[in-house]
Amino acid sequence: MNVYPNISYIAKLIAEPTRAIILDRLMDGRALPASELAYMAKVSHPTISSHLAKLVEGNLLVMEQHGRHRYYRLANEEVAEVIEKLGTIAPQAEIRTLRQSSQMKQVRHGRTCYDHLAGELGVKVTQSLLDKKIIILDKEAFVVTEQGKNWFLQLGINIEEATIKRRIFAKPCLDWSERRYHMSGWLGAAIANHFFTQKWIIKADSSRAVHLTPKGIQALKQHFEIEM
Repeated sequence: MNVYPNISYIAKLIAEPTRAIILDRLMDGRALPASELAYMAKVSHPTISSHLAKLVEGNLLVMEQHGRHRYYRLANEEVAEVIEKLGTIAPQAEIRTLRQSSQMKQVRHGRTCYDHLAGELGVKVTQSLLDKKIIILDKEAFVVTEQGKNWFLQLGINIEEATIKRRIFAKPCLDWSERRYHMSGWLGAAIANHFFTQKWIIKADSSRAVHLTPKGIQALKQHFEIEM
């Protein structure tokens, strides 16, 4: 008798091409309606409904009801982390057009991974915090130092607010394009949210890519000593 978790069940759910597209499109943490996901995956409404039902049953997605409309999002950050890690061992997508090449460069430069920053931008921000001793890596988790608490407060992020949140504070998340770690958890999300609210970055229209604004380029240099 096999007493181990049935990973083949989850693997089959993720392996189906249409379901893989659905999961990828929801990797930025948004909740989207079935109609929009059907358009993205280029399948009919009955087909997308069948795939969504299987992903919800497999606890990879959750469904939210808003009036008469149903929206779907990733079940949690752990699902996003698994998908991101699979990208580190999956073969790279074949680039056939100039548009695809441009999109790939943008995604590699900076993107969201669930609710935190990834790509070159996310990795460099994390490394800068480590270099400046704002955070340290302790037993596979990031810990904010005493000087780091003041640094974040001056930046506009109150670390004390994390105590009321029921989620992991901060941990390494292996980045599929950089093959290095960026930061996930409450702190990773707080940093990404700060970047957005300060207008340091803006989201791309058709992907998870984020673009640095002129204000963001200056902020990276001033606060993180990063030039991109």
